[in-house]
Amino acid sequence: MIACNWKLNLDRGTFLAQHWQSQPLLIRNAIRDFKPPVSSDELAGLALEEQVESRLIEHHGNAWHVHHGPFQPCDFDRDHPWTLLVQAVDHYLPAVAELRKLIDFIPQWRVDDIMVSYAAEGGSVGPHYDNYDVFLLQGSGERLWKLGQFCDGSTALLPHDQLRILDTFETTEEHLLRCGDILYVPPGMAHWGIAQTECTTFSIGFRAPRISDMVSRWADQLLEKLEPDTFYRDAKRAPMPRAGEIHQRDLDRALAQLREALEQADGSKWFGELVTEPHYTLLQDEDNLAQSLAVLTGDPKTAELAPAAKLAWQQDATSIVVFANGECREFGESILPSLLILCENWCLTAPQMKTALADVSTAALLDYLAESGVICVV
Repeated sequence: MIACNWKLNLDRGTFLAQHWQSQPLLIRNAIRDFKPPVSSDELAGLALEEQVESRLIEHHGNAWHVHHGPFQPCDFDRDHPWTLLVQAVDHYLPAVAELRKLIDFIPQWRVDDIMVSYAAEGGSVGPHYDNYDVFLLQGSGERLWKLGQFCDGSTALLPHDQLRILDTFETTEEHLLRCGDILYVPPGMAHWGIAQTECTTFSIGFRAPRISDMVSRWADQLLEKLEPDTFYRDAKRAPMPRAGEIHQRDLDRALAQLREALEQADGSKWFGELVTEPHYTLLQDEDNLAQSLAVLTGDPKTAELAPAAKLAWQQDATSIVVFANGECREFGESILPSLLILCENWCLTAPQMKTALADVSTAALLDYLAESGVICVV
């Protein structure tokens, strides 16, 4: 793992209390002496690859046009202003993944990915809003950001099959970002970036499960525990004076029985599994996996967190539940010291590995993480 030693010029407590999920924040010179970890040429090279998700957006003829990768070099020779967006660059370039450490005061399971964009002068993806938080870190060049109104599902959009371009944009603020500046934009806030020169932008995006998905996962876990042959009961009911009526007493009785059933939903693994599910297909290299498992039984030097890994944990009354890429497993509490180091530093050094492997539960944890593609052991 590459160590870039970047530091974010931000009062974390004030930010979380006053801005997170509520108000935008401009951070001038957020990263001093920032040197973008990927160039526009390197970004274009990634967009040529089959497994990398990329889009090219341009505006001409009073219409927005979207093209999907993989691209050819000739696709970047255009007469109109255009923007190239490459998703999950942190999954492919460890130096870009290091940017996630800037926001380590927010749980890593809340981080989605780092999208990197290149824009020719005048390039833009149009006025839009997102349903997640984003830190917009300016790389090379300059980009003007306009902030607008808060939006929701009822906000009017222009007709388009693939883009959510706002029908109306009400500018409330404007900020010109230069290399090392950051603009934080909360969910739902309209924003519109326009390249003033050729430029790159690093978008550190967050993930938030839909409430409907949370209800679905929670209900699935509950249904696994419920006895299927338990039925609605209405013993000692009063005679019904009007034929066919569902009386309020019937509804009250049904709701009371539902509440009784819901009290059985005491597990919480569903949440950790949901928030650590990868959004992109993880290509597991069987050779690397076999090598990691073999090294674990020998004399491993280090274990590094994979850039695309989704790792989280929670402590129960008698165990530690570890979530790895949407799956989970329980371990003894002795794994906690090594697990904390891995989550904080993204790696275990040789001495730390020696200590970890001396504990049976922690050795089993490392084996599980290697099999899940969360760590690479060398």
